[in-house]
Amino acid sequence: MSDFSKIRRQAEKELKTAHDFDSKDPLFGLSKDEIGGPQLSRRATLRLMAAAGGLTLAQVLPGLAPKAVLAGSHGGGHLRCAWAGVGEIVTLDPARINQVLQFQIASNVLSGLMHIDNSLVAQGDLAESWDVSSDGLEYTITLRQGVTFHNGDKFDSDDVLYTFNRSKNPEKSIHSRVIGNVNEAVKLNDHQVKFILAKPQASFLTKALERASGRAMTIVSRGGIEALGEAAYGLAPVGTGPYMITSHVLGQGVVLEKFANYYDSDRPKLDKITITPVDGTEPLAAALEAGDVDYIGGNPVPSQLVERFKSNSSLTVDIKPGPGFQSVWINPWRDFMRVDNFNKPIEELKKEKGFMVRLALVKALDRDLFVTQAKFGYGVPAHGTINPAMGYYFDDTLSSTSEQAYDPEGAQALLAAAGYPGGKGFPTLKLQTTPNTKRDGLVIANIYKKVLGITVEVDAKDFSVGIEEFNKMDFDLRLGGSGGDYDPDDGIIDWMQTNSKFNGSARNKELHPFGFWSSDQADAAIAKQSITADPSERKKLVQEANAITSNKVACGFLYHPVDILVYNNKLNVPNDARIPGLHELDRISLS
Repeated sequence: MSDFSKIRRQAEKELKTAHDFDSKDPLFGLSKDEIGGPQLSRRATLRLMAAAGGLTLAQVLPGLAPKAVLAGSHGGGHLRCAWAGVGEIVTLDPARINQVLQFQIASNVLSGLMHIDNSLVAQGDLAESWDVSSDGLEYTITLRQGVTFHNGDKFDSDDVLYTFNRSKNPEKSIHSRVIGNVNEAVKLNDHQVKFILAKPQASFLTKALERASGRAMTIVSRGGIEALGEAAYGLAPVGTGPYMITSHVLGQGVVLEKFANYYDSDRPKLDKITITPVDGTEPLAAALEAGDVDYIGGNPVPSQLVERFKSNSSLTVDIKPGPGFQSVWINPWRDFMRVDNFNKPIEELKKEKGFMVRLALVKALDRDLFVTQAKFGYGVPAHGTINPAMGYYFDDTLSSTSEQAYDPEGAQALLAAAGYPGGKGFPTLKLQTTPNTKRDGLVIANIYKKVLGITVEVDAKDFSVGIEEFNKMDFDLRLGGSGGDYDPDDGIIDWMQTNSKFNGSARNKELHPFGFWSSDQADAAIAKQSITADPSERKKLVQEANAITSNKVACGFLYHPVDILVYNNKLNVPNDARIPGLHELDRISLS
């Protein structure tokens, strides 16, 4: 039997064991030591992930894989990174970060109480150890001692409470709902805090307290904010992480330098990292191929470059399943596709011209063709926010049952019923993209021309400009979506509720009562699933909410991306630095 076959059999055994529990009490059978810190046991982690419904074989395997040996690496050196698909990095304040490409950087500068590793095991970051009460409602966290911020301030419990109080305030943080299940945070002493939850939450350590994708409890510096002010702190936040920011010029990039007093003396490996925003496909390729940059982070690598990079013997291309979704967002406040109220039965909505147009637009999306032509096969057709990486929650029947299922004849009939037979008389729409995704937009425009006979103009804008217009509801169509979605909350709470942080957050609320979408029925199901402990019940609610958003056309769900990492072979990128959606730059070294 091959080594891989042995590893797979062991993974299948662990997967089966992890799902063998009482759904009413997922913690039963786990010892106090397994649940407490300084690190969750592998058995406890897999059990909690299974209880939350997010455990698949693909997530079990990495923890069993042989560890790579770094040969010929050395400390120090300068890493030059291109941050793809963006013209400037607007903010690195975790309370305001609304892009994956931002928290990819901030995660190397600021610490959290917890941080996930490449096996999605909850590791202590600033938490040295933790203890969970038998009812799962109280988490007592013991903090690392001797930790300092980049400005020399000492880290203690007051910083945790300061971060908690700042993050729970929706006026200060767009991620306040991430810690909405926490009733209270209490200081026990200078290096111990207690979180008291309203209801048990299996994902508390790996989401609410995690430093990157969670963001709500990414620890910020009181002294840094007071000295710099919130705006300047957003450009160069003071943290306790492995790197500190020594320069951040909008439109030019960010310079990170090694923090000599980082609590882990083995990290970071490099002395300096330069992160340069690169917008556009060819400029990105040219920079990497010319040796001007060594590593690509930020937005996904354009699919049309993957085979080109694969053929380059000086580059490594590493592809893994990616957590996220991309959509065509449809503005419901434009007259020709206007929907004032989604709180109606689907059959009633189908009688309204604006909804007919919306439904025609999503039924016309040939997702298989799009993935082939635009993504060169690197993607999975999407019909909802819940991605295949979420395993248990993913509904593989939605592609055939959803109102959004590809149906060109049905799309044409709907557009004709709305008064635009063959696309005649229908206004030209503008599809907003970034320069990096302009080609994707052209593929979509061609699909709409072929299926519906309508004209769509691709309007490529820098991400920061486009996202501002999106938040203000100043667009016809927009191509975009989410990444780093490891739990259903990331997709449905962050995007699909009336008060979701990305749902028209900067709109004129007098003119637009909601953003791109609002449904009382979806709101209720999404809110209920977030506090439902029973995984089978939570799964029903998640899939119910996902189906509502799909059938009532919250947007035109398009595809789920894969995670593609490209870097120069002179770099050592160890297995523990490879977390899809993140960049653990402190673990990378130069050969």
